[in-house]
Amino acid sequence: MNIGRIGTVVAVILTAATATAQTYPTRLMGNEAQIEGIIRSMTLDEKIAMLHGKHMFSSEGVPRLGIADVEYADGPFGIREEMEPHSWNSIHLDTDSATFFPTGSALAATWSTEWAYAYGQGMGREARLRGKDMILGPAINIQRIPTGGRTYEYLSEDPLLSGQLAVAYTRGVQDAGAAVCLKHYALNNQENYRGFVDVRVSGRAMHEVYLRPFEMAVREADAWGVMAAYNKVDGRWCSENAVLLDTILRRQWGFPGMVISDWGGVHSTVDAVTAGMNVEMPGDRYMGKALLDSVKAGKVSEAVIDQRVREILRVRLAVKPIPKEEANKMPVGNPEEMAVALEVARRSIVLLKNDGLLPIDPKRIKHIAVVGENAVTKMALGGVGAGVKTRCEITPLDGLRQILGPQVKITYVPGYKGFDRDSRSKRVDPVQKADRQLMAAAVKAAKRADMVIFFAGDNREVETEGSDRKTITLPSGQDELAVALAKANRRMATVIVSGGPVDVSTVKDVSGALVASWFNGSMGGQALAEVLVGKVAPSGKLPMSWPLRLDDVPAYATKSYPQELKENGQGDIFVGLVNNQRNDRNQRLVADYAEGSLVGYRWYDSKDVPVAYPFGHGLSYAQFEYSDLQVKPTAEGFDVVFVLSNTSSKDAEEVAQVYVSCPYSRIARPEKELKGFRRVLVRAGERQTVTIPVRRSDLCHWDEAAQTWMLEPGRLVIRVGGSSDNLPLSAEADI
Repeated sequence: MNIGRIGTVVAVILTAATATAQTYPTRLMGNEAQIEGIIRSMTLDEKIAMLHGKHMFSSEGVPRLGIADVEYADGPFGIREEMEPHSWNSIHLDTDSATFFPTGSALAATWSTEWAYAYGQGMGREARLRGKDMILGPAINIQRIPTGGRTYEYLSEDPLLSGQLAVAYTRGVQDAGAAVCLKHYALNNQENYRGFVDVRVSGRAMHEVYLRPFEMAVREADAWGVMAAYNKVDGRWCSENAVLLDTILRRQWGFPGMVISDWGGVHSTVDAVTAGMNVEMPGDRYMGKALLDSVKAGKVSEAVIDQRVREILRVRLAVKPIPKEEANKMPVGNPEEMAVALEVARRSIVLLKNDGLLPIDPKRIKHIAVVGENAVTKMALGGVGAGVKTRCEITPLDGLRQILGPQVKITYVPGYKGFDRDSRSKRVDPVQKADRQLMAAAVKAAKRADMVIFFAGDNREVETEGSDRKTITLPSGQDELAVALAKANRRMATVIVSGGPVDVSTVKDVSGALVASWFNGSMGGQALAEVLVGKVAPSGKLPMSWPLRLDDVPAYATKSYPQELKENGQGDIFVGLVNNQRNDRNQRLVADYAEGSLVGYRWYDSKDVPVAYPFGHGLSYAQFEYSDLQVKPTAEGFDVVFVLSNTSSKDAEEVAQVYVSCPYSRIARPEKELKGFRRVLVRAGERQTVTIPVRRSDLCHWDEAAQTWMLEPGRLVIRVGGSSDNLPLSAEADI
């Protein structure tokens, strides 16, 4: 099948440029005349006051001219409680609770742009009730390493999945009246040494993988804010990196909005403001008096200051300010938002393995032993960084008791002691031997039950901002406990509660069923119980690969991570900021992304490295068949059309995935890449025709010599199925 073969390089360049330049209409440029008048009326002192933090989560407006402060909401999965103006201490209001939405990896496991939009709308509505103008999210850095401290907060190892979800989240928030702040721009892919590590990556890998979600959210969703990351890229701090902030963000992508620093992430005055930094947060060390003096000394022109103020005012006038007397008056965490959190959680749960043990049949199972502290641990708070003071968090044990009721006896035993804040502060390794006393009690309970549900995994102290995990081994002796439980009762289902991959080699072998349930928000326990008992069919898909061994991960295999610091220097930049410790961060440490574009499944597929569970994997209680593949040309690229049949007696949703290979390409490419997906509800016994568009812009590669996107003509192989390793349909087409 021929889909418009292009004959000349010139045509390819023009086609690619056109395909990637289509942008979502911006709402920021409609007040330029008013903004010019405001700037002409401002004093230099007033302009400088706008360019740095006023309080811990606000920056100055222009009080004399009636321009309100900008109020920031931390973070991407729930609106943080109100803090004292100049500290990290809560002011203990009764009205500043919020919905704890499933964290980023859980949202990504839905593979649903529709629910990402609803998620964003829910976040935006709550931000407005709380008087917030800009949400510090979504967090959309690529999950380069499974051990990353913020893997739970980020979306995916894949740029298309991350990008499409980021676009939907952004549109949802901004349609609700708040602004987003995309973070962390850019290449903040590790927490260890993030305050000074210098990332070196090829231009092609940077644009195709690491910047692509940011570009999509800016160009396709009109994102109004961007947060500069802590790290360096190619020798320059992100907060003063003119290539990132000016050449790429503003010139190539046409970003008209405002850039704020990560908290404590500014390192200079002149370089930062001229490169494109708008607001230093949370203080004024570099962009307060030092900036005023630099303007007066002629080191920075007032025209640059005016431009930075103009970019802030565009956002300020697009977002209607909430008077302080109206903020935090109504309760937040209302039924509408809780319903969104529940629906997202339901669709995020991934059934990794099932030997017929699930769903639970209450007619046969009358006594369940629930083992594991993660069955009762609440995940809204914990670790370093953003958390949510939520009005409600249903734990897995709560959910099971609620769903099963009195007809099934549930015996809970902790089995292990979870890693806690005290252990983390003392730098205790979470990988410990099993507690003999707790394990004995758990085994006793398992022997007396009809079935065991073992809740393993991490918590928010193990996976935390500011530090990466050293291993993916299950903490607290959970592997040893799992083996003992399985010997006591062969009917054992294991639920992994985590934000990212863990080593499941032991629990997989001893469990009749294996489920990934994430840090799944206020309603996560109810959603999980509904899936376990079959009220809802599992439909989540892994947004990242789960490796067999850490050494198989591309960053580890190429020995580009972890890095070794010769001098045992300062701690984490953000932790130092919270503890009022100034950190000059003079260390030099390079992170060489030696794997290039081969991140996640791209590496495993191209290098033929086996994994525990592949990208896109997720089972169901239903059975699906794919058939009748057609590839049809369109103005934007081509449509992939096929028939999806539910051959079971259970209504269920399936996430159909489209991968494209370029076997005859003249440039190095991965074995295959995700180029489209769609979540589809298919009723029992139904056959449904499904169409997934593949855009020409998503088939382009970044040409480093020309510094632009290029579309290479040639033969493509299109594969369709339910996961990256289960693609029963294939066809060839020319582009």
